[in-house]
Amino acid sequence: MKKFKPQPGFNVLAHKLALDPNATANRHLHSHAGAARSAYNWAVAYVTAVWWQRKAEQSYGICEDELTQWRSWSLPSLRKAFNEDKRTNPRFAGWWEENSKEAYNTGLAGASAAFENYAKSKSGKRKGPRMGIPRFKSKRTARLTCRFTTGTIRIEPDGRHITLPRIGTVRLHEDASHLRALADAGNMRILSATARLSLDPPI
Repeated sequence: MKKFKPQPGFNVLAHKLALDPNATANRHLHSHAGAARSAYNWAVAYVTAVWWQRKAEQSYGICEDELTQWRSWSLPSLRKAFNEDKRTNPRFAGWWEENSKEAYNTGLAGASAAFENYAKSKSGKRKGPRMGIPRFKSKRTARLTCRFTTGTIRIEPDGRHITLPRIGTVRLHEDASHLRALADAGNMRILSATARLSLDPPI
């Protein structure tokens, strides 16, 4: 995914707002975060399956040209493969439609970035500590998050609610009327919203 570049004279700012969701919104938010984690784990399994397959083939003496082809971890490639698989894969077939596509894209984008960072770290192109192969995210310990980049994302006129795709309107813990006023004046545009949740199960 290309990095967003603002037009000259514009700044990109992040605002952190605390949510105060009711029970229904809380369940929807946790469902989206869970879907993102599931998509991430699917991508890790999808890519690494070929790695282990190639290792096995090499141990059998199969020549390099005849080994199973690598699978791309670019985000477009992962999206295409996931969209082809989700309708028949028992892990997703019964419930994937319950969540926004943004939930799955969050997980796939995270996996794509993780593999890219691993590859750069292994080749010495990435500074810092060496990174290992991306691992599965545990349901108990994984950070619950979902990023929305398309669809309806807005602060409502009262300044006390925000609307997110498929989630609907969620109450804010604080008054964001100042941000709504900036948007109304044409001085601010919401590009994305990321929901980060606690590990506590939904009520």
